Amino acid sequence: MQFRFVFIIMALLLGAILPLQATINTRLSKIVGGPVVSAFVSFSVGTIALLLYLLITRQIKLDTIPFRESSWWMWIGGLLGAFFVAGIVVLLPRLGVALSFSLVVAGQMAIAILFDHYGWIGTTVREISLGKIAGAILLIAGVFLIRKF
Repeated sequence: MQFRFVFIIMALLLGAILPLQATINTRLSKIVGGPVVSAFVSFSVGTIALLLYLLITRQIKLDTIPFRESSWWMWIGGLLGAFFVAGIVVLLPRLGVALSFSLVVAGQMAIAILFDHYGWIGTTVREISLGKIAGAILLIAGVFLIRKF
């Protein structure tokens, strides 16, 4: 049970990073010339940081990456991340941080419930329940309240 608490705190902290990252990248986009350039800079810095970490910890072995044994869609996570980072930089100045991220969270919850229910892309099946539906409805209600006020 103690580890679950640590993971809950970790999830909250990771969630808190996203608005911070989006705000930083939005400010950066004004200096570097737009959201796509800002996303590129963000991913470049992140890539360099990860590469340095992998080199320091000796975890990188490019000759053993199983390119042929994997499906094409397993390699598009970075593309999806780049789309998210560039997209949120476009949204933030137009919708504000709270509304942008309440909509992001509502979208995440909707697709997460479907992933759980159907076990898409090999996730563990966790059937939709009344509680999950109620939670999603409350999230959507929260989006409307944030938008209105």
